[in-house]
Amino acid sequence: MIPVYQGETTLPSVIDELLPYTEPSRTARGTEFQVSEILLVHDNGPDASDDTMRALAEAHPVVRPVWLSRNFGQHAATLAGMASTGGDWIVTMDEDGQHDPKFIADMLDTALTQQASLVYSMARNPPPHGFVRNLASVGAKRVLSSASGLKNAKDFQSFRLMLGSIGRSVAAYAGPNIYLDVALGWVTKDVATCPIDLREEGDRPSGYNYKSLFGHFWRMFLTSGTRGLRAVSLLGVVAAIAGLVLTVVLVVAKLFFEPSLPSGWPSLMVALLIIGGAILISLGMIAEYIGVNVNMAMGKPLYLIVPDPAAGPLGRARAQSGPQAGVDQPARRDG
Repeated sequence: MIPVYQGETTLPSVIDELLPYTEPSRTARGTEFQVSEILLVHDNGPDASDDTMRALAEAHPVVRPVWLSRNFGQHAATLAGMASTGGDWIVTMDEDGQHDPKFIADMLDTALTQQASLVYSMARNPPPHGFVRNLASVGAKRVLSSASGLKNAKDFQSFRLMLGSIGRSVAAYAGPNIYLDVALGWVTKDVATCPIDLREEGDRPSGYNYKSLFGHFWRMFLTSGTRGLRAVSLLGVVAAIAGLVLTVVLVVAKLFFEPSLPSGWPSLMVALLIIGGAILISLGMIAEYIGVNVNMAMGKPLYLIVPDPAAGPLGRARAQSGPQAGVDQPARRDG
């Protein structure tokens, strides 16, 4: 599955590289697989990607376009493509050619050997985005990982493989503005990474500027849970405790060490700390209630029913040698 925003010039070569895998193929570990369909999701970019998609679909029956009514963004387009798939596995990748389809086989081997329902690509070489953007990306993912409790946030990539049942379920319940990888983390138990080599993006400019990338990070943080809201309550508790400690310190200082302390200043500082702490605690409680409603609005599920794992592709891989696996294809701009 490939979300398409500016793929007029790069899509044909990406499809040419994928076509050999639409015939039965084998991974390095001997697992047989076949790409059953290549979904191209048109996200209404500024170029003539739609004409390119129509030409590719006419030339190759395995290519299937999915048309969106307007530009909704990379993650929404990816979710739309995931909802339209039908295979045992879903692969998402970018339109710009930086993701080499040959690594699909390695990702599938990783999923089967580690019994992982979600596999992220892990670049062995620096992404071709420039030093500043790469540094910002690494820093943002580390901040998110520590602040939100998402331990695998550092692994988030747009080149990923997941069980089809998981991907289609996430596409069904995810609400507006949800960050896709956060939503996947809600329902996946075993997540793995697979080493790959990234290539250059092609001859077209990136669809992201620094402003949109910051919005990308902010949406990822806001949809990652309520831990950030709880920090408000914690800050209030710390301020209240500091006020009480300062009260004791100032009283002792006034009585025994510094009788000349100006009247009114100690009480003002204590009042500010204690009242400020009380306000922050109250705001934190309100934020927790808001957080519950935010989770409901985002579509975070209470549970997710999936098919019997032993009857799915992971179970078949465990039960027999040389298992078969059908792989559906998605792709897109990197995030």
